[in-house]
Amino acid sequence: MDALDETAEQIAALLDGIVRRQRRASRERLGEPVTHGQFRVLRTLDNADRPLRLSELAAQLGIVPRSATSVVDDLEAAGLVARHPDPNDRRATLVTLTPAGAQILTTLRHNRREAMATQLTRLTPTEQKTLIRLLQRLAED
Repeated sequence: MDALDETAEQIAALLDGIVRRQRRASRERLGEPVTHGQFRVLRTLDNADRPLRLSELAAQLGIVPRSATSVVDDLEAAGLVARHPDPNDRRATLVTLTPAGAQILTTLRHNRREAMATQLTRLTPTEQKTLIRLLQRLAED
C-alpha cells in the first residue's frame, strides 16, 4: 500500500469514527427513536419544497423504490410521516412529514449539533475554520 492509500484509509476510518460517535450521542439522548436511514428520509422530506412521490424520495436518497417504501412504512406506523394520494395521478402516493416527524427531526438535529460542538471544543477557532475549509474542498463534486 502506498502513502496515498494509507492516508486515504486513515482519513476514511477517522471520519467514520466521528460520524458513528455523533450518531451514538444523538441516539443516547433520545433513546433511538429513528434509524439513520429514517433520519435521512425525514431530512429529505423536510428539505423538499413540496410533498414527494415515493419514487422521487428514493431517487433523492439514492436507493431503490422498494427500500424507500419499507422505510416510509415504518415511519408512517410511528406517526412521523403521512401518505396522501397524488391529486394529479391516482396511482401515485405523496409523502409528507407529520408534526411529530418535524419535532423528532428538530430534536435530532439539535442533538447532532450538540454532539459535534462537544467534539469541536478540542480544536481552536482557527483549527475549526481550517477543518471546515478542508471538508468543503473534499465535499466538492
